[in-house]
Amino acid sequence: MKLHIDQEADALYLRLDDSEIIESDEVSPGVVLDYNAANQVVGIEMLDLSKRAPLLNPKSLEFESA
Repeated sequence: MKLHIDQEADALYLRLDDSEIIESDEVSPGVVLDYNAANQVVGIEMLDLSKRAPLLNPKSLEFESA
């Protein structure tokens, strides 16, 4: 799993695995899901990140695993 925040593009991209992206679908304004050949979600893109999470500090992200 990879998380990429592009501050210039004001976007966040979460890649769940490395399978080939076959299709993308904007499921709501500024939220795009990427699908592989098995129709599984393998990527999530959020645009206008600063508007969606104005208090987000990308330098202090935390990872939790249960």
